[in-house]
Amino acid sequence: MENYFSSRRKFVGTVAAGASALMAGIPSLEGKPMDTTKAGEAEAWFNKVKGSHRIVYDAPEPHNGFPVIWSWVYYTSNNETGSADNDLTAMVVLRHNAIPLAMEDRLWEKYKFGEMFKINDNNTGAPALRNPFWVPQGKDLPMPAIEGMKRLQERGALFCVCNMALTVYSGVAGRAMGMEAEEVKKDWLSGILPGVQVVPSGVWAVSRAQEKKMAYCYAGG
Repeated sequence: MENYFSSRRKFVGTVAAGASALMAGIPSLEGKPMDTTKAGEAEAWFNKVKGSHRIVYDAPEPHNGFPVIWSWVYYTSNNETGSADNDLTAMVVLRHNAIPLAMEDRLWEKYKFGEMFKINDNNTGAPALRNPFWVPQGKDLPMPAIEGMKRLQERGALFCVCNMALTVYSGVAGRAMGMEAEEVKKDWLSGILPGVQVVPSGVWAVSRAQEKKMAYCYAGG
């Protein structure tokens, strides 16, 4: 049992070091650019922005799910003031430590995202082994009425995730687990949730959103 906890501490420590490296811009951890086809898909994705009322939530941290919660609040409060969903767009840019929100339960369990990104399951108090923000269950979100990412997408909300952060963190996780960085990133990309768009970087997406005349809201905590 001691060996298990020692290895988990080493894993989390390695991930934390990787996060520091990302902020410092160490060349060995720099992400590879997206190919032109994928980048073109990301550009075209922004054509989904619609309506008179538009907002982008810049989410570099999970922040207890508030990037998702505030998107729900945006739709709900606009409905209450007379604007229908088809006249609204809320976009959430998942970057840096918020990238696990873009990935399916299988990856949360396999790579221990709850530990890696310090996200607890509110139903158990332990590090989350599934994505509590996609289809919320029980106490995942503060009120039962709050909708998760899947339902918000159905209402027109848009979610995207930073390719640069996926590259860096998959490399860090791979090194900690004795796996090839390319293998881990391929696995992560295969587990991106339906409808979530991979973009070259989160800051690229925030810039594109503002070019679409979307109001800016920092959602990182």
